[in-house]
Amino acid sequence: MPDRKQTTIILHSMHGGENTVHELPAEVFAKGEALYVRYEEPRMGPHQGSTRATVKLSMDEVKILRHGEVQSEQAFRLGQNMPGFYRSPFTSFQLSTHTQRMHVDLHGMSGSASWEYDLYVFEDCTGHFSISLTIQEAQET
Repeated sequence: MPDRKQTTIILHSMHGGENTVHELPAEVFAKGEALYVRYEEPRMGPHQGSTRATVKLSMDEVKILRHGEVQSEQAFRLGQNMPGFYRSPFTSFQLSTHTQRMHVDLHGMSGSASWEYDLYVFEDCTGHFSISLTIQEAQET
């Protein structure tokens, strides 16, 4: 079983001029060459169920898996189109991403990643997104 550390993450998303920043508790562990970050997504409404997200970070790919009320998979590789999907109680669709910029900087159980991509639902581009994730290793007390 890999070592797991409690951390705080800062997740910053920009889409259509709207900035969203969340500071969340998370669990981080390394497996192979990748660092995994698990956290509970913030609920956006009183009737929304819980969704747990896992972000897999490696030097050439970022992958986001969601399980719970929302189930989805998104992958990001610089300059590539990557397939994915989204399922919720209300809708389901195939999606893909085309990543224009990506930077991953990891140091043990902390670091940062940022990426910019176009999101396609079916074959239609639905928007341009800019995401950054900062992992702050919890201080031992």
